[in-house]
Amino acid sequence: MKMNKFYKTLSILFAGMILSVGCEDFTDIDPEFAQDADSYFNAPADYEQALVGAYDLLQTSYLSLWIGEIASDNAIAGGESVTDSEGLHQIDAMTHGGVNNELRSIFRWNYAGVTRANYIFENKDNIDFEGKDEILAQAAFLRAYYYFELVKFFGAVPLVIDRRLSPDELASVPRSPATEVYAQIEEDLTYAAGILDWTAEQKGRITKGAALALLGKAHLYQNEFAEAATVLDRVINEGPYALFQGDYNGIFRVVNEGNPEVVFDVQYTGIEGGSYDCFVCLEGFAAVGFHSIRGYNGPIYSDGNSYNLPTQELVDAFEAGDPRLEGAILDIEAFIAANPDVEITYAEGGGGHTGYYNNKYSKRLDELGPPDTDLTSPVNHIVIRYADVLLMAAEAHARKANPNEEQARQYLNQVRERVDLEPVNASGEALLNAIYQERRVELAGEGHRFFDLVRTGRAAQEIDGFQTGRHELFPIPQAEIDLARAGWQQNPGYNN
Repeated sequence: MKMNKFYKTLSILFAGMILSVGCEDFTDIDPEFAQDADSYFNAPADYEQALVGAYDLLQTSYLSLWIGEIASDNAIAGGESVTDSEGLHQIDAMTHGGVNNELRSIFRWNYAGVTRANYIFENKDNIDFEGKDEILAQAAFLRAYYYFELVKFFGAVPLVIDRRLSPDELASVPRSPATEVYAQIEEDLTYAAGILDWTAEQKGRITKGAALALLGKAHLYQNEFAEAATVLDRVINEGPYALFQGDYNGIFRVVNEGNPEVVFDVQYTGIEGGSYDCFVCLEGFAAVGFHSIRGYNGPIYSDGNSYNLPTQELVDAFEAGDPRLEGAILDIEAFIAANPDVEITYAEGGGGHTGYYNNKYSKRLDELGPPDTDLTSPVNHIVIRYADVLLMAAEAHARKANPNEEQARQYLNQVRERVDLEPVNASGEALLNAIYQERRVELAGEGHRFFDLVRTGRAAQEIDGFQTGRHELFPIPQAEIDLARAGWQQNPGYNN
């Protein structure tokens, strides 16, 4: 989602909290391409270019994936040392507070995306042209997605719609209750789904299915199970999606990108490098290089930074014979033992070592981008896939006021049948636990686990160090509270 330099100079970010991104991608100004914001949006191409700018912040989604695993019982932070990306190690140990670089990045980057979408709506009536409704629908989805990320991490957040804020205005903007944020998310997604088609002419653009799937997920996160079931049933019954047939790990390979299981993914090009000084500038998927095997030499894989390492507990969660275990998790010592005629070496990072690596998003020799290959992976990030939709729908049907357990089992067993596992015939709490278990193994390594545990009330019993009443939400970055000067109260439990 490359964004032209002239638009980058126009993007007025969310007051001081976003202006401090500190990245040349946002601040370089070339007078040759300079354009005043008030004279923009005078041609259809301006709206299209602004939309590309709103898409651009999707490329920071890797951090949500990391934290969704590392904060849970699925993975440890890993890395070179415990002071390398210290914020991730704090989250791993449940000792994080209001000063945390990774959480601040989540906050700033998603608000940058919100602001770029708002910029389009602020100027939506400047001119009329064919195709404007599709641009506005995509912008609405993007705003909803960025707000969904913010509300699931931080709860109540400032809600700003259809306009940009000056730094002076920010001091009068309160945190809106999560219910109001979700209401806006639902409004945007309903609007987008009403306009968009099930398929998009241009690769990587938002579709009706993506909007409905995220809407169903938003209902599920609010325990609105009947509403979630209705929306997710539409995706299943009306959409063009299907479970990927073939090697389970193939879902995530470049050669199979855009396969029928993909409902919503973030596109990466693997062409432009970026740098360690500006992860928001990257065009490649950073998670792949960071997940990969430290100091690795050998076949199939390439070396990386050994972050987000799966735990033994996650490995043990898979049923005997489940092929998804090997597809999701690379057991490095077992891999070496299975290749006795090839010299394979690797190094253990000082940030922790489990012997396991995220096999869905790891560097492979046939998928390398240009140097630095840790930052230029062309692998797409699949944010929502059809198996996730089926399992969300199964949960919604099992948990709604008048449960439809037959439908829940049908959706659950579609996912199990794909990998030749026996169907589940349970009812009641046993059925619900089977759905939760299936979500853990089917979606392992994809960033859902922590948020699934929190929204279902199981986090305290599964995550070491989790404190009920505190760790359900992450703290608002203290620097943003200070910069806003709006009297925002910190989330409970983070003031000491």
